[in-house]
Amino acid sequence: MKFSPALNRSSRLWTSLLCCLLLVTLFVRPQLLEACPFCSAPSLTLSEQVNQSDAVVLVEWQSSERGTADEASRTTVKVVDILKQSGNGIKNGDEIVLDRYRTAEKGDRMLLLGTTGENTIDWDSPLDVSELSYDYIKQAPAPDLPTTERLKYYMKFLEFPEELVANDAYGEFANAPYEDISPLADKMPREKIREWIELAYSEDPQDQIRAATLSTRMGLYGLMLGLSGTEEDAKLLEKKITEQKTDFRLGIDGIMAGYLILRGEEGLEFIEKTKLVPNDEVPFSETYSAMQAVRFMWNYGEGRISKERLRASMRVLLERNELADLVIADLARWQDWSILDRLYGMYGAEGYDVGAIKRSIIRYYLTAIQMGKKEDADQDTKNVAAEAQHYLDELRAKDPKMVEQAERFFLLD
Repeated sequence: MKFSPALNRSSRLWTSLLCCLLLVTLFVRPQLLEACPFCSAPSLTLSEQVNQSDAVVLVEWQSSERGTADEASRTTVKVVDILKQSGNGIKNGDEIVLDRYRTAEKGDRMLLLGTTGENTIDWDSPLDVSELSYDYIKQAPAPDLPTTERLKYYMKFLEFPEELVANDAYGEFANAPYEDISPLADKMPREKIREWIELAYSEDPQDQIRAATLSTRMGLYGLMLGLSGTEEDAKLLEKKITEQKTDFRLGIDGIMAGYLILRGEEGLEFIEKTKLVPNDEVPFSETYSAMQAVRFMWNYGEGRISKERLRASMRVLLERNELADLVIADLARWQDWSILDRLYGMYGAEGYDVGAIKRSIIRYYLTAIQMGKKEDADQDTKNVAAEAQHYLDELRAKDPKMVEQAERFFLLD
């Protein structure tokens, strides 16, 4: 059996980075685990902030005074519109004094969000708004509406000229599950999405600032073009996948997923040849993004690519030792038992003599054994379980501590 070389410094760096990102995803904001699979995690959206606040008012700046040794800074604003309040007694024309210094010009408008404290309202820092952005906030759909219905409103404001609005509209999509985004396929602004993708990869110096912002949203836009696009759009996505000019590209996983939605198994063959098959010229980040796209198709592809074909693509990645532990875990979840003997040969081999890979192989066998114990297990599954038990016994004999360690934290999904 042929194995790829040991991890190089660059691959180790990317592996560490991806592990950190995974930890952030798992522990910082767990609710995002069910959100758009290729979107960067935003802060709270404006609608979430409004929903969590007891009082939300539009105010005009009046004056501000810097603090002294004896007195705190003060900013005075006047209420011009009330978006929300819960028995706080606020009226239009009321003046609110904030205990902070905020410079502005007479008539500048801001949004104040506050929570009710003891006998007072604790106001957050004022948020600068224009007439347009305030109308956007004020007309936003109710938070209890179905997400798909709410997204119809926010889709109109993707890439809106005002940054506050555009960022927030993207945030609403980034927070939304794929199942709530996909029904909007026939309403997506396909031509605009094409323009945004083209601009995100533009090399024109005059486009660089705009391109930098768009690049953070390519995961979503690639996915949306896959849902709403045509064969012409598939060619555009393929071109962008091929045009690799840097080692790391934000959102390329979503571009690949959109491409697979449009091209199916034919597209998967292209992704395999260009990104999955071991190639020193393909950066680790590109291969990892391709793996994410394959995972996406397994979870959400709705039969566009057969399960067995997806398993075959994932098996290609066993040659990438820096990804092997993740790949083996996926193949166990996907009940691909065709690699029972191959994994035994990999265990401790050059380039694979790593604790994480060894534990992943052991858990693969444990998963197969557990599947064979289920009441509804057929004879083929029981035969697989028996073979897995044989290999596990062999590993226990030669590496008992590792097997014990893997068993201790084994949880069957």
